[in-house]
Amino acid sequence: MPELPTTPRGTATSRRILDAAREEFALRGIAGARIERIIAAARTNKAQLYGYFGGKEGLFDAVVADCVDRATDEVPFDAEDLPGWAVGLYDQNLSQPDLVRLIAWIRLERRPAGPWFATSQFDYKIAAVARAQEAGRLRPGNPADLLALVVAMACAWSPASGVYAATADEPADEHDRRRALLRDCVARAVAP
Repeated sequence: MPELPTTPRGTATSRRILDAAREEFALRGIAGARIERIIAAARTNKAQLYGYFGGKEGLFDAVVADCVDRATDEVPFDAEDLPGWAVGLYDQNLSQPDLVRLIAWIRLERRPAGPWFATSQFDYKIAAVARAQEAGRLRPGNPADLLALVVAMACAWSPASGVYAATADEPADEHDRRRALLRDCVARAVAP
């Protein structure tokens, strides 16, 4: 089992490794990523990387978990405002497209099935949706399915879209138009 850093210096090294690995994995995937490029960018060595993360697969999993944790912290979840949450995800995809690219690599290289994220945050969201459904504020149905639909709608213009990948460089009015459409479509989709 990998050893977690316990000192400020170790924590800083671990953070540099995660940041360098996020860029490498988002750009090249699991198979294309190279440990040598990661350790060079992180200004560390293989022993530290392997000690903290156990290897390339463990590092990839840690990078995805770190990105999911950061996304969860940055886009507040409110089951009473799923349209607003979807717009927050859209904005996050514009400002931080790496998580969506990492998920695309998971799809390509690991071919997952079933729920991808078994975390307390995901369970919390499902429970909050279920409570809002029970109160009659959201449409009935499987709360995990409803949440998956909202996430998919929010990612319609993400780097993983099969139709159009929006970027932060596009005109603000284009983003405003998409946000309004997304907010309206999600509101209609989740209405009781």
